[in-house]
Amino acid sequence: MKQRDKLLILTGSLGDGHNKAAQAILEATRFYKPGVEVKVVDFLEWTHPYLHSVGKYCYMQWVKSLPSVYGYLYRKTREDNTFSHMFKKMKSFSTDRMLELLHEEKPTEVVCTFPGAAAAMSYLKCNGLTTVPTVTVMTDYTDHSYWIHPGTDRYLVGAEHVKQALLRYRIPEQRIVVTGIPIRMPFTREYDRMALRDKHGLHRDMPTVLVMGGGHGLIGKQFKSVLQSDDLAEPVQFVFVCGRNEKLKLQLEEELSGEKTRHHVKVTGFVDHVHELMALSDLIVTKPGGLTISEALALELPMMLYKPIPGQEQANAKYLVGLGAAIEVKNAAELKNQLLAIIANQSLLSKLKHNVKLHQQNQDVLHTLNAIFETRHHFVPLTEGMQLAYANG
Repeated sequence: MKQRDKLLILTGSLGDGHNKAAQAILEATRFYKPGVEVKVVDFLEWTHPYLHSVGKYCYMQWVKSLPSVYGYLYRKTREDNTFSHMFKKMKSFSTDRMLELLHEEKPTEVVCTFPGAAAAMSYLKCNGLTTVPTVTVMTDYTDHSYWIHPGTDRYLVGAEHVKQALLRYRIPEQRIVVTGIPIRMPFTREYDRMALRDKHGLHRDMPTVLVMGGGHGLIGKQFKSVLQSDDLAEPVQFVFVCGRNEKLKLQLEEELSGEKTRHHVKVTGFVDHVHELMALSDLIVTKPGGLTISEALALELPMMLYKPIPGQEQANAKYLVGLGAAIEVKNAAELKNQLLAIIANQSLLSKLKHNVKLHQQNQDVLHTLNAIFETRHHFVPLTEGMQLAYANG
């Protein structure tokens, strides 16, 4: 009896992007290919059931407190070199736990939206412990050596320049597909902006700025001076999404409520209707995570990128600024000045929106899905010689 197709998606909870990409693929598979069984597993939670929460907390504190150190290590390991090879050889998972997962789930294909999971699958394949086809979905608009592993059958990337970067790793071209970064289907639909403003209790004709700091609410406090400034000639409505940062949510509600500002302010925590908030907004101020900016691009929403963390966020920001779809601001003073300039100059906002639409990629997750399922049906397994050819450069 033929085995039913089963897709195992391995993600990781360092930032929300990896999980959001996994969720997008999960939902699209259920919608477009209902005959395929699909399961998402947090690689970090599975391989480190007792330590993953502590590790996640430490990672977030490290990125927030020592971004320059994070950026230095990111740059040091970005290219294939002695340092990055040494880093990649540091095995951070249990082989037995990974084999147990594959035995339990019996997938016909594995998709990795987290680089550590891609490393683990490559290790198993290169050591002859599994032959399951493996696809890596890269969740930023840049390359990094830790995404690149000899046991990967196919790479799905967000843009052409990322594909060109991967070719320099001597990965065969037919194993790299430009699909866009997968986003959930609600972000690819068209919406009635005024109807959404009515639904969420917002003014129809007031300029609307959405403020997001990712799922951990990393932006917020810097807006106090903006909202209390007299430089904004006309009232503006701000929608703050604080994510899981309940402390920040309570603080903003206290400091920006009622008559403390003449602007209309709406503060939320973690919500599942971000697509609606993006669709009703004129501008988003955010951290440039790969998934968030892909969602904004799909909804033709101009971006102001605040203090990108050295590493993948800076690379994402550079890409968007190069498209003319975003403005980067490096501190609170720049944030205030640029925000005032955009709100006061509608032609500047219109130009940003035009560039977003002009360079908008096809964000339909179906492209990702087709590339995933083509891998097993049309690609032969990697041979040992092919693995060595671009594993060793």
